[in-house]
Amino acid sequence: MKQFLEFAPILAFFIAYYFLERDLLGATAVLIVAQVLLTAVLYLRFGKLERPMQLQFWAVLLLGGLTLALNNAAFIQWRPTLVNWILAAGLALSQIFGERNVLERMLGGQLPLPRRAWNHLAWGWSAAFFLGGTLNLVVFMNFSEEVWVNYKLFGSFALTFCYVVITIVYLARAGHLDASEDTEPAVDAVESDSTEPRP
Repeated sequence: MKQFLEFAPILAFFIAYYFLERDLLGATAVLIVAQVLLTAVLYLRFGKLERPMQLQFWAVLLLGGLTLALNNAAFIQWRPTLVNWILAAGLALSQIFGERNVLERMLGGQLPLPRRAWNHLAWGWSAAFFLGGTLNLVVFMNFSEEVWVNYKLFGSFALTFCYVVITIVYLARAGHLDASEDTEPAVDAVESDSTEPRP
């Protein structure tokens, strides 16, 4: 599924970090290349890029580029926090000020849900993105670089998986899903190094 493909740059970063004997700068260069390739593949396959993927792309290019140019790992370590917090704020603001929140605009045509359900999902994913960004901040400020790299792969994947499962369980328990419905569109759209849950 597309949301698992989006973890490819994180996996490439993780492998490169250990293959290059814990060289974070080298791994960052690999991450940039992997993100560019993934973005190109998704654009060619689907003809467009969702806003979270656009945010991921520019964040990796900008902060990864600053990491390499200034030889400062802090930029790439801040990236998951900034991306997740921006996504959290975007969801919350669309919920407060928009007629329909971002999730409903993205998925409303594929997954008919009552407004209350969309509200719950928007607040839930906003909280999830904020938590993911905060956890990344705690890890890279309080633990070693190697611990942060491991968290970046395993922690972000685990968090995203939990968020997706909770979303599906909520929809099922509320009676919004049945055995004949395909939940993949909902999973694809709400997931983002993701989250982190994003790389």
